[in-house]
Amino acid sequence: MNGYGFAIDRGGTFTDVCVFKPDGSTRVLSEDPANYRDAPTEAIRQVLEHETGKTIPRGTPVPTKNISWIRMGTTVATNALLERKGERIALLITKGFKDLLFIGNQTRPKIFDFDIKIPGALYEEVIEVNERVIPFDESCKIKDLGEVKETSLGKKVIVEKEPDIEEVTKSLEKVASKGIKSIAVVFLHSFIYPPHELLVKQIAEKLGFSSISLSHEVMPMIKIVPRGFTVCADAYLTPKIKEYIGGFESGFSDGLKSVRVDFMQSDGGLCNVNSFFGSKAILSGPAGGVIGVALTAYDPTTKRPVIGFDMGGTSTDVCRYSGALEHVMETTTAGVTIQAPQLDINTVAAGGGSRLFFANGIFAVGPESVGAHPGPVCYRKGGQLSITDANLVLGRILPAYFPKIFGPNCDQSLDSEASYSAMKKLTDEINDYVRNHPDAAQKEYSVEEVALGFVTVANEEMCRPIRTLTQARGFDTSAHVLACFGGAGIRHVFIHKYSSLLSAYGIALAKVVNEAQEPANIVFSRETMPVIADRFSVLSQKAASELQGQGFAEVHCDYFLHMRFARTDCAIMITADYDPKKMDSLMSFVEAFNTTYKREFGFILKDRDIIIDDFRVRAVASSGLEHSESIAAADDPEHPKAVETTKTFFEGGFLETKVYDKQNLLGGHVIRGPAMILDKNSTIVVEPSCTATITNEGDIKLEVSSKREESLSLQVDPIRLSIFSNRFMSIAEQMGRVLQRTAISTNIKERLDFSCALFDPDGGLIANAPHIPVHLGGMQYTVRFQIDHLGMDGIHEGDVLLANHPRAGGSHLPDLTVITPVFFEKITKPVFFLANRGHHADIGGLVPGSMPPNATALEQEGAAFISFKVVDKGVFQEDALIERLMAPKAVPGCSGTRNLADNIADIKAQIAANNKGISLVCDLIKEYSLETVQAYMQHIQSTAEESVRNMLREVGKRVLEQTGSTRLQAGDKMDDGTKIQLTVNIDVEKGEALFDFAGTGREVITSCNCPRAVTMSAIIYCLRCLVAKDIPLNSGCLTPITISIPEGTLLSPSETAAVVGGNVLTSQRLCDVILGAFEAVAASQGCMNNVTFGDETMGYYETIAGGAGAGEGFAGRSGVHTHMTNTRITDPEILESRYPVILREFRLRENSGGAGKWRGGDGVVRSLQFRRPLSLSLLTERRVFAPYGLHGGENGASGVNLLKRKSRTVNLGGKITLVIEPGDILEIQTPGGGGYGKDEDIKAQ
Repeated sequence: MNGYGFAIDRGGTFTDVCVFKPDGSTRVLSEDPANYRDAPTEAIRQVLEHETGKTIPRGTPVPTKNISWIRMGTTVATNALLERKGERIALLITKGFKDLLFIGNQTRPKIFDFDIKIPGALYEEVIEVNERVIPFDESCKIKDLGEVKETSLGKKVIVEKEPDIEEVTKSLEKVASKGIKSIAVVFLHSFIYPPHELLVKQIAEKLGFSSISLSHEVMPMIKIVPRGFTVCADAYLTPKIKEYIGGFESGFSDGLKSVRVDFMQSDGGLCNVNSFFGSKAILSGPAGGVIGVALTAYDPTTKRPVIGFDMGGTSTDVCRYSGALEHVMETTTAGVTIQAPQLDINTVAAGGGSRLFFANGIFAVGPESVGAHPGPVCYRKGGQLSITDANLVLGRILPAYFPKIFGPNCDQSLDSEASYSAMKKLTDEINDYVRNHPDAAQKEYSVEEVALGFVTVANEEMCRPIRTLTQARGFDTSAHVLACFGGAGIRHVFIHKYSSLLSAYGIALAKVVNEAQEPANIVFSRETMPVIADRFSVLSQKAASELQGQGFAEVHCDYFLHMRFARTDCAIMITADYDPKKMDSLMSFVEAFNTTYKREFGFILKDRDIIIDDFRVRAVASSGLEHSESIAAADDPEHPKAVETTKTFFEGGFLETKVYDKQNLLGGHVIRGPAMILDKNSTIVVEPSCTATITNEGDIKLEVSSKREESLSLQVDPIRLSIFSNRFMSIAEQMGRVLQRTAISTNIKERLDFSCALFDPDGGLIANAPHIPVHLGGMQYTVRFQIDHLGMDGIHEGDVLLANHPRAGGSHLPDLTVITPVFFEKITKPVFFLANRGHHADIGGLVPGSMPPNATALEQEGAAFISFKVVDKGVFQEDALIERLMAPKAVPGCSGTRNLADNIADIKAQIAANNKGISLVCDLIKEYSLETVQAYMQHIQSTAEESVRNMLREVGKRVLEQTGSTRLQAGDKMDDGTKIQLTVNIDVEKGEALFDFAGTGREVITSCNCPRAVTMSAIIYCLRCLVAKDIPLNSGCLTPITISIPEGTLLSPSETAAVVGGNVLTSQRLCDVILGAFEAVAASQGCMNNVTFGDETMGYYETIAGGAGAGEGFAGRSGVHTHMTNTRITDPEILESRYPVILREFRLRENSGGAGKWRGGDGVVRSLQFRRPLSLSLLTERRVFAPYGLHGGENGASGVNLLKRKSRTVNLGGKITLVIEPGDILEIQTPGGGGYGKDEDIKAQ
C-alpha cells in the first residue's frame, strides 16, 4: 500500500477512524461531528497534515495523492429513518391498495396503549396504478381473467390489466409539479413479473425524476408489504445518501475520483460508493462491529462461538458469530420493515444514556434516552438522570480523564456533584416508598446502592437480546465468548485493543461483496437440480462480473437457497458447500437445511417437499488487509504500574481501586480486580475477584469469577424486583419464540395467534409475554382447573395437560392450551406451571376452520378437551389424541379435524415451548434458590395489585368529586339485542372495586356466549390499560376486584353453550363496556371480523383490522387491531399464491371513524374474490349497533358484509355460513372507532 487507508465509522455521537499507514502500522482517533462540517473529512485532513508535515487549511479541499483507500460505515440512513428526514417521495402501487403500507400487518406495537402510536409512512403522495397481475392457478374456475403469460423464470401468471401509459404519465406529472422527484414503485407480484414496474420507470425517466426505486430490483422476494416498505425506504434514503456522498467527495481535491471508496452495507460486506443505496444502508453503522467481532474475537481453532456486545449511548446491539456471518431476511427499524439480507443484530433500548425511573416499587431503565443534547445530568445542560450518571456516582467514571467539553460553552468537566444530587433526590423518593412498604427488605438505601441498583437492572435488560440469540435458538449461552466493544460500557471476557473503535476496525477488514438474487418457487428434487445449478451459474456470473469490473482479480462466490417445507411459511436462508463442478454437491443444501431446521425447530417434516423460494449468490473479494499486530512483552507481568488509586462502589461498598492507563500495559500484564483500565475512548471496570490479562496482541481477556453465593432476603427489594420481573418476562418471551419457530400452521407461525405465560404453584398468573390479550387473563383459570380437577397428587413429572373446554377455563375450542408442571430436584409437587395457548386452524365441527356462526351447541364447534394428558409420565399419547381430534365426526353434520397432521405438529411445538420454559425456570431457581424465586413471584403479583389499587383510588376520588358517587355504569347491546350491563362500585379507601354484571342478558342460542374465563381476560386487560404504566400483567391485578356474574347469562353460559363467537366478538364488546364505564376511551371497532373459508382439502382463517376509539388528547388509529386481539394479517401475495382467492381491495374505509374533537380511527375495506367453490363463514359484530363516541364525540360507522354475485350485491348480515361460487366477491367493511369530545367546528357548521 503506497498511501494511507482510512476506515471510518461515522456515528451519531462520534466519528471513529482507523488509519492504516504505508509502513503497516495503525493509528486510531475519534472526532465529535458537532465540531466540524464533516467529521470524516476533518479526521483525514488532520491525519495527513500530521503524517506529511504539510499544512492543509481547514475548509480547503484535501489533497488525495497520499490516500490509498477509504472505507466507511455510516448512520446517515438510520438517522434519516428515525428522524423522518429523508427525501420527499411518492408511492406508486396497484389500484385498490393505496393504504396497504399504512395498514401494514395490522398489529399495534404496544397492546396496552389506548393511544396507538405507529411511525408515520415515508411517502407523501400515493398513486394507484390500474394494473393487475394474478398468480396462475389450474384449479381456478373463473374464466377470462386475462392473458396467461410465462415469466422469465418459467412461472405462469395471468396479466389481467396492463398499466395505462397516459394515465400514469398524468399522475406522475401531477406529483412532479409538487416538487417530488423520488418515487417508489411496488406492484402485486412484480417480484416474479416485473414488466409493469419497468414501464413506470421508463415514463418516470422521461419526466425527469431523479430517483426511481422499483421493488423487484430492490428485493425480488414474495410479500408485497415488506417489499413495499423496503422500496419506500430505498427511495426515501438513497437521495440523502447520494447527497451526503456528494458532499463528502467535494471536500477532496479531485472529488475522490482517484481513490477507491467503499461503504459498509447492512449485510456486512463493502460495496463501491456507486452501489450504495438506501435499502442496503440501514445497518451500515453497526455492521462494522459485527465484522470486527468475527475477525478478532473468534478463534477458528477452538470454534467457540462469540457474542458481540456493543453498548452505545441510547441502545445496545448484540450479535452472534460462530464461523459464518448470520443473516436475516427481514427486520424492522423505526417502524419500517426492511426485506433484504442483513446481519442478525438484536437491539435493546438500554445504553449509557438510558433514563432512570422508579415507579410502582420497581427500578426501570429506559427505553427513553436522554440523548446527546441535553444528555445526562453530568453534562451540565439541564439533562436527566441516566446510566452514565449512575456510573459517575459509583466512581466508575473519572472526570479527570475526560476532556472539558461539557456545559453550555463546551468548556467544563463532567459534573459529579450534579449527578450525586439528582441521584440523592431519587434515592429520597425510593426511601419514602420502602419505609411505608410493610414487606420491604431494606428500609433505607444509600445513594450509591441506588446507583448500583440501576446499573444492575440495566445489565439484566441488556442480557435479554443475548438470550434471544442463544437460548431461544437452541444454543448454550455459557458456551460462548462475550466480546465487548463500544465507548459507553464494557464488561466481560474479551476486549479488543480497538474495542471502542471496533466498528471502524471491522470496516477496514471487511470483504467487498456484490449479490444477485431472484425468486424461485420450485421443489428441490433430483429432477430440478439441473435448473438450480443453471440459475446459480447465471447469478454467479452476474454477481462476480460487477466485482471483476472494479478490478478484483480473485472473486469467489457463496451460494444460498431460501428453503422451507411445503405448506409452511417459515423459509430459512441456507448456505452449503456447493461446488459448481459437482452437481451432486447441491444435496448438501438439503443436509444443511434439515440440520438447521432440526436445531431451530426441534423436528423435521420428513413427508413434505422442500420448496426453494429464492436463489441468492454472494460474490466476495478480499480487501487485502490482515489484522495481526503484536505489542511488547512485560518484564514484570504480575506488577503493572497504576497511575492512581481511587474509591469505587461495588456490591460490598466502596473499595480501593487501582487505575491503569491502557497505553502503559504490555503483553502478559495481569490486573486483579477491583481495578479500572482507562483507554482513550472507554473505561474498563475489572470487578472484585475478576482478573484481566493483556494478550500479546494488546487485547484484554477477563476471567470472570464464578458467581459468589449470596443470601437474599425473601422480603421485597425494589432492585431485585426489577430483575425478577425482567427474568420472568424473558422466560415467557423465549417460550413464545420457540413456539413460533416450531409451529407448522400459518395461524401460529405467521399470524402469531398464541400466548405464553408462567404460573405459580396455585395456578396464579406470574408473567406473560405481550401476545394476545384475550388469552392472557384466562389461562390462569385453565391451570387452576387442572390443579383442582386432578389434584396435586394426580399431576406427575413428565405429564403434559391439554385443555380447551370453557368449563376448564377455555376461551373457544380452536384455542388449545398446553400446560406443563415444573418439578425441581426431589420436590414431589410442582413448583411452577407453564402454559401456552395457540389457535389451531381446524379441530373439526360444522365448518372448515372450526369457527361456525351457525353453531347452537358446543359439540358442533369441534373437538373438546376438559383435562387430557397428551403426555402421560413422559409418553406422548398420539393414538388417544387422534381419537379425540376425530371425535366430532360423530356429531350430526360435523367432521373430525380436517388437518390432523398440523394439529399434532403444533401441539408438539406447544410442548417444546413449555420445555424451553422449564429449562429456563430451573436455571433461575439454581441461580437464586427456589424460596427466593417463589418469594419474588409473589412480590411481583403484589406490585401489580398495588398499582391497580392506586388506579382505583384515583378514579374513585375523581368520580366522587364530579358526581358525588363512586359508582360507574355502562351498558351496550350485542347486534342480536342481548344486553351487556356493568356497574362498578369503587371503595376508595381500600382501593377495591365490585364489577357487577347484573342486568346482562341471558345465554343465547348462537355462538356469542362468552366463557367466564374470557370475561376475566377482558377485565384484567382493561385494568392493565387503565393503570397506564409499565407494570407486570398478572393475577395480582384482579386481587382488588370482586366479580359478580349471574349464572346462565351471556357472560357465564351453561357448559354446553356454543362459545366460538364469545371469544372473538363478545370479548371486544365487553371491553367497550368496561372502558365506557370508566369513560377512558371511545368504543373501538368492537369486533375481530372473523373470516373463514375452505373445503375438505384446505382451510383459511383471518381476522381483520378496524378503527380504534379516540380519547382525551389523541385520535383513534385507523386500520389496526384493537383490545383483545393483535394478530397479523396474511400478506396479499402469500394469500393469492397459496389460496384460491384474489384480493381485490384492501384499503381504509374513509370517514368511518366518528367525528369529534379527536376523531375515531377508520375501519378498512377488504374484498376477496373466490376462484373455486368453497364454504365461507363470517363471525362479525357491530353490524347493527355502532361503536359509541364519548363526551360528545360521534359514533363510528357500523360494519357491513356484502356479497357481490354477478349482477347482485346482497347484505350478508353479521353471522353466516354459505357456499361460495367461483367469481363471488366478499366485501368486508369493518367498523370505525368512536370520536371523543365535541367538535366545535362541526357544531358551528
